[in-house]
Amino acid sequence: MKVHVFGNSPSPAVAIYCMRRAAEEGEREHGTDAKHFVKRQFYVDDGLTSVATPEEAVELLRRTRDMLAASNLRLHKVASNCNQVMEAFPVEDRAKELKDLELGVDPLPVQRSLGLCWNLQTDSFTYRVSNEVKPFTRRGVLSTVNSLFDPLGFAAPVIMQGKALLRELSSEERDWDTPLPPEKEKVWVAWKNSLKALEDLQIKRCYNPGSSREMRSNELCIFSDASTVAIGAVAYLRSVDSNGQYHVGFVLGKSKLAPRPAHTVPRLELCAAVLGVEMYESIKEELDMKIEDVKFFTDSRIVLGYIHNSSKRFHMYVANRVARIRLSTRPDQWHYVSTELNPADRATRSVPAGELKNTDWFKGPNFLYSDSIDKLHQDSQYLLVEPENDKEIRPEVKILITAATESQLSSERFKRFSSWTVLCRAVARLIHVATSFKQNSNGQRGWKSLKEHTNSKELTQAANIVIKSVQQEAYKETFKGMKEGQMNYKNDTLKKLCPVVDKEGLLRVGGRLSSADLTDSEKHPLIIPSASHIATLLVRHFHERSAHQGRHITEGAVRGAGFWIVGGKRLVSSVIHNCVTCRKLRGELQNQKMADLPAGRVTPEPPFTTVGVDVFGPWSIVTRRTRGGSAQNKRWAVLFTCMSTRAVHIELIETMSTDSFINALRRLFAIRGPAKLLYSDRGTNFVGACKELDLGTDDKAVGRYLQERGCSWTLNPPHAPHMGGSWERLIGVSKRILDAMLLKNTQTRLTHEVLSTFMAEVMAILNARPLVPISTDPDCPTILTPAMLLTQKSSTVSAPSGNFSSGQLFGKQWKRVQQLAETFWKRWKGEYLSTLQKRRKWTDSKRNVKEGDVVLLKDLQVSRNEWPMGLVVKTLPSSDKKVRKVEVRVVKGGTAKVFLRPISEIVILLSETE
Repeated sequence: MKVHVFGNSPSPAVAIYCMRRAAEEGEREHGTDAKHFVKRQFYVDDGLTSVATPEEAVELLRRTRDMLAASNLRLHKVASNCNQVMEAFPVEDRAKELKDLELGVDPLPVQRSLGLCWNLQTDSFTYRVSNEVKPFTRRGVLSTVNSLFDPLGFAAPVIMQGKALLRELSSEERDWDTPLPPEKEKVWVAWKNSLKALEDLQIKRCYNPGSSREMRSNELCIFSDASTVAIGAVAYLRSVDSNGQYHVGFVLGKSKLAPRPAHTVPRLELCAAVLGVEMYESIKEELDMKIEDVKFFTDSRIVLGYIHNSSKRFHMYVANRVARIRLSTRPDQWHYVSTELNPADRATRSVPAGELKNTDWFKGPNFLYSDSIDKLHQDSQYLLVEPENDKEIRPEVKILITAATESQLSSERFKRFSSWTVLCRAVARLIHVATSFKQNSNGQRGWKSLKEHTNSKELTQAANIVIKSVQQEAYKETFKGMKEGQMNYKNDTLKKLCPVVDKEGLLRVGGRLSSADLTDSEKHPLIIPSASHIATLLVRHFHERSAHQGRHITEGAVRGAGFWIVGGKRLVSSVIHNCVTCRKLRGELQNQKMADLPAGRVTPEPPFTTVGVDVFGPWSIVTRRTRGGSAQNKRWAVLFTCMSTRAVHIELIETMSTDSFINALRRLFAIRGPAKLLYSDRGTNFVGACKELDLGTDDKAVGRYLQERGCSWTLNPPHAPHMGGSWERLIGVSKRILDAMLLKNTQTRLTHEVLSTFMAEVMAILNARPLVPISTDPDCPTILTPAMLLTQKSSTVSAPSGNFSSGQLFGKQWKRVQQLAETFWKRWKGEYLSTLQKRRKWTDSKRNVKEGDVVLLKDLQVSRNEWPMGLVVKTLPSSDKKVRKVEVRVVKGGTAKVFLRPISEIVILLSETE
């Protein structure tokens, strides 16, 4: 008899607690099976048959309902295969499908019990196969295979074939909704149509027809098997009643696809055995009944040899799985069964759905129904099968040779440590443990005397042992010569120190300070070779203790501590150079060899073809109001610099906005003609103008003409004013000229008209500046200035007096203009261009910044100690393969941001090449 009850509760934990209370009361009155009767409603159905009578079940459920009602919980949707239980509850508390039935007359419908289909009439589990048509794609095939809910593995042999087909159909790289090959669709459709036969299966819910209280013993039998396609296992409950009759019930079945790439068959059989052990652990935890014995069966004698082995060692794969099996089972629980009698073979080779009920999958092999299983292989000993040819068995070592070196502690071990303090503590801990156990050979007294921390004496002894080990390896010949009475020094530096060996066996400096009023460590420091890892650890240690000071202070700290590092100056400098903290505090910003000039600066072309743009200001001006008084407004100036002729054009703007800047750009194009290429920094208005004008801002867009405006735009990286030095310098000159004008005209009110006049005069002065040094040659009196080309006038002197007819004027004007232009470009090439040849600074090529370098990002808004650290994620090399711009990823407040910066704004902390 089974009762299925659903509770309506805001707290499942409260419901479970109340049901457990009811189970405890039922256990006191009706025995253990009553506890199973109640527990089954909230946990997995354990397949037991309750021995409670219908009257006892009704009483138990009523008391459970009343107990839950006290906690404001309502039991409803009651379903049972017993009419007396159903009649004891009101119609509204029954399951939905049972409310309108006449109990005892109408057939009971199929109910859902924990996801399984439960036939109340036959008290058995069955299946309902969906008729929904799924497309022949990876998604459709996977949906069809997973549509069968089979937690207990009743249909595992059938579903295994679907899983194998899915893996075969998905072997090629295809999208989830891409149709699969049509030549394989026939096999898939045949398997899918065969699933309808699962609806004819009727799996008895109870493990055995009798009461569990009537059974004398219960035994669990687990079978495992494997093939090249899948591995599987199945478990049966074998019970013996009081009459000596055997009953076998299906408990659990599992199957898995064999791993890819394919393993050997013995390995797969071993994996199947592990699967059987895992099933046993799960069943033991969920099945609330006493199991007297557990037997495992496999048809692989190789696996049985592995499990029973006690003399050989296996490689890692087999060793781990054998250890897993022996962790939960004993070797004497494993037995051999032939392949024909192994029901787990059905789960590995698949069975059609229509033939599943005719196999031994649900009932198990025939020998489970007799006592022949108790005599099965009782005297058999499972030995390893051909151990000399088995590749899973480790080869035995026939000869062992132990070689002892003169120095028991090699200094190579010290390279695993990056701190002198940690190294000394580790060695001191070993000394402490060895000393504690040395007092008593059996170790009892040693464990009691073992302390958590080491003392200062052990730390000093550890430091001496480490230094002695290093000295004996570096100065082996010196120690040997001192022992024989012949001084054999490795080099002249060591000879000048006059080394001596102290009572600890350490090499110290002899020197000439024996009579000095100093401590022994100061008069005779320990000699440390600079090439050893210990010397580096010592320098790092005292460099950190001296608060990361320079070489002089760090070297003094090392010497003051009683260490004489041979060649220590170079080592100290190297350690300080590679110190990340020192780089953060005092590391230099990066720079690279000055790049070649762009084509726009060294190519003769019409004025303002290649233009550098920048904004400076503001200035406060006075504007009139409509009703008396005046208002203060601000003005800014946009400076356009011709990159080739060095001419300047200035336009005033009213606001620092995109619209104002676009108007200034339009005025430039109207007066000077269209430009081909614009350079600027990354000001907000510049970036906005680029978006507004639909101009390209990528370096690759240089030389590309847009159809509408015929120019492109190049933005320098942020925080890189030196990349626009050709026009940034003229900003400073313009400010100085304008300051002089404003100082001279202090009485004049600065209005927009006055400021425009001043800007025009500033522009005239800048364009009249000499491009090259003034020549003292009397044959070359003219000065090469940008105005010479812009105004077509060789000087600012007024025109000579005289009368000229209009014919003479028009006839010679074009010749004059052509002559001035040719004179300008000739002198521009001969005198000005050569001044750009030399690199004034940044003349040496430096190491390129690489991706993965850890850097410090300069931030002028905070102190250097607060500069953020970042990682270089991308480098942007120039045409000469030199990296001058990088992208740095910085994490601030848990958010990662990427910044484009010039290398002059970063300090390298760690590099992959160091």
